[in-house]
Amino acid sequence: MDRFLEMKTFCAVVDAGSFVKASETLGLSKAAVSRYVAELESRLGVRLLHRTTRRLSLTEEGELFFTRSRDLLTGLDEAETEIRSHSRAAMGLLRVNAPVTFGIRHLGPLWGQFCSAHPRVKLDITLADRTVDLVEEGYDLAIRIANLPSSTLISKRLATTRMVLCASPTYLQQHGTPLHPDDLSNHIIIAYSYWSTRDEWTFEGPAGPVSVTTKPLMRSNNGDSCRAAALSHLGIILQPSFLVGDDLASGALIELMPEFHSGELGIYAVYPSRKQVSPKVRALVDFLASQFALTSSAW
Repeated sequence: MDRFLEMKTFCAVVDAGSFVKASETLGLSKAAVSRYVAELESRLGVRLLHRTTRRLSLTEEGELFFTRSRDLLTGLDEAETEIRSHSRAAMGLLRVNAPVTFGIRHLGPLWGQFCSAHPRVKLDITLADRTVDLVEEGYDLAIRIANLPSSTLISKRLATTRMVLCASPTYLQQHGTPLHPDDLSNHIIIAYSYWSTRDEWTFEGPAGPVSVTTKPLMRSNNGDSCRAAALSHLGIILQPSFLVGDDLASGALIELMPEFHSGELGIYAVYPSRKQVSPKVRALVDFLASQFALTSSAW
C-alpha cells in the first residue's frame, strides 16, 4: 500500500469530518477511503479514529499522527511548489567558467546587466585558460574559444574570432618583417601554451596550406602575457582578434602576412545536456547570444 496515499486519505477524512465527504474530495469511492484508513490503522497497530453513526473523532494516537502527517503533507506541497517555481524562473547558484582574458575584457562588463535582469541568480565565475571538465568540476556552463570537437556537451556558438599574426613596429625594425610563413623559423616567437597544434603553425595561403615549425623563445598559458611580451618588442605572436584588435587599430601591433590566414575560432557557450536545461543556464545563454549579436562586428 502507498503510505503517502494512506496518509493523505486519513487527513482528508479528518478534515472533512466523514468518509463520504472525504471520498468526494479525493475522487475515490467511500469503500476505498474506508479501506485505506483501515489498512493504515492495521499497519500502525493502533486505532486512529473513533467511529460512531453520527460523528468521527480522533484518538490520542490519531491526534498525534494527524499533526505529524499534516506537517509532512504541507512540507511536500511546499517542496513541489518550490521546484515548480525553479522550473519556470531563473534562480539559484550559476557556476560559470571562462578563459581569463576573454572573461575579464568581454564578459566582465556584462555581469552587472545580467544580474539586474535576473536578480534571483547568484553567479560564481571562475577564469581559467585550461579546458575544465564541466561535469566533474561542477560547472553549469563554460565559454570556450576553439574549434570544438564532437562531444557529449551541448554548445551554442556566440561569435567567431580571427587569429592574427602580429608584432610591434620596433621588433620589425630590429629583426625585419617576415613575408612568408617559412620565415617564422628565423624569428623570435612568443607561443601560447594551449594552442592545439603547439609549435606547428598552419596558414592558408594563395597557393594552399602552409605549415611551419616554430621555435618559441617564450611560452605562456595566458594570452595577455603573450600580448604584453609583443608590445614590449620581444617577438611575434599569434593571438585572437578580440585580444589584439585595439592594438592593431592603434598601430601598437602590426598584422603580418594578411594574405596567409591562420583561421577563425568559434566562441561557444557549452553546457552538459540539452535535456532539462535549467532556466538559469538558458537565461545566460540567451543573454550572451543577444549581447554578442550586437557586437559581432568587433570580433
